Amino acid sequence: MDRPVVYFVGAGPGDPELITVRGADLLRRAAVVVYAGSLVNPALLNLCSPDAVVYDSAGMHLAEIVEVMAQAAQQGRLVVRLHTGDPSLYGAIQEQMDALADRGIDCRVIPGVSSFFAAAAALRQELTLPEVTQTVILTRLAGRTAVPEAEEMRQLARHQATMCIFLSVHMIRELVAELLAGGYPADTPVAVVHRASWPDEQIVRGTLADIAGRVTAAGIKKTALIIVGRVLAGSYTPSRLYDAEFSHGCRR
Repeated sequence: MDRPVVYFVGAGPGDPELITVRGADLLRRAAVVVYAGSLVNPALLNLCSPDAVVYDSAGMHLAEIVEVMAQAAQQGRLVVRLHTGDPSLYGAIQEQMDALADRGIDCRVIPGVSSFFAAAAALRQELTLPEVTQTVILTRLAGRTAVPEAEEMRQLARHQATMCIFLSVHMIRELVAELLAGGYPADTPVAVVHRASWPDEQIVRGTLADIAGRVTAAGIKKTALIIVGRVLAGSYTPSRLYDAEFSHGCRR
């Protein structure tokens, strides 16, 4: 007999049209949906069947969430756990999947569009540019959740790569201090995208020298992605991929 299954679905960054086709199909067929109410766009719930039982996990703790999903899955019902963005980034899904596995329940993850992709799209910005950087660092500033010493912000800043920083806008001044201590020049461009892909999306641009004041003036305190790096400066060398003198397996 097949083991019961729970589907962890990435809801995308906000715009309900940015959920994947597979994720939307699972939502339509789900008998039970547990969604992250503090972050997921409630418009996505319009995809659910009128008969679906929907839980907002914002007020639930881990044991309650797991119990709801486990009971429904063991009854043979289709269960969707709907997470914001892509579940694999800051989604706290591992502890949920491990708890379900202890109950003999399989988990399948449906990827989603992360907010850092939505932020780059809003900025119309490529995050990796020739002779600027070929590396993107996804991270967060230490807060209530600690980070390993080797991954402290000033340590990562030494790479001078593009940095996409989650869950840190409420500590923007501390973040700037750490980035400067790590070696980023004060004139390094920064963009803060608040609620990327939502109707009230807001973009604040500046440099490390002034971005904290600009973000404070804009009243942005949460739900924002911070992008730091020279890719935002507008100067780069064109890729060789489409250079007329560059041959490869598809063009000679």
